[in-house]
Amino acid sequence: MKRWYEHRIVAIVWAALRIWLGVQWLEAGWHKLGAFDATGFLHGAIEKAGGDFPAVQGWYAGFLETFALPNVKLINILIPWGEVLVGVGLIVGALTLPALIAGAFMNLNFLMAGTVSTNPILLTAAIILLFVIKGTAYYGVDRFLVPATINNFKDKGIFKKIRGAAAH
Repeated sequence: MKRWYEHRIVAIVWAALRIWLGVQWLEAGWHKLGAFDATGFLHGAIEKAGGDFPAVQGWYAGFLETFALPNVKLINILIPWGEVLVGVGLIVGALTLPALIAGAFMNLNFLMAGTVSTNPILLTAAIILLFVIKGTAYYGVDRFLVPATINNFKDKGIFKKIRGAAAH
């Protein structure tokens, strides 16, 4: 029996929220492709770790200083492409679960770096959609992609129980 949030009528609400969230990510990342440099942002986040009321935790500033800043060229690729791919995935409803997790992870990191902006709203929307993932994926590519993938794995014997194995 389906739960209330998996019903096809309620799934319209989840699809609308998923698409809205996807548009937010796509808009955030699209203009950054090829022209993004996180160096200033990272330095600003590290500076926010000092003072009487730090907006960034010291351990996170240490992570930014010792890992993110030395690898800023990689960060400059991962952030815009991550935002665009999360956006596209959510808009079409393909790989919805990984897209929601990646989006929530990026929002969490932006928040830990001291940037509030729309991140709490986007993170909350992602968490809600993660809780109702079956309803979220009802109107989207995942509705057809996920069962086909699981059936393909079953056909190859990946989900079969191991027979004849006895506990020793």
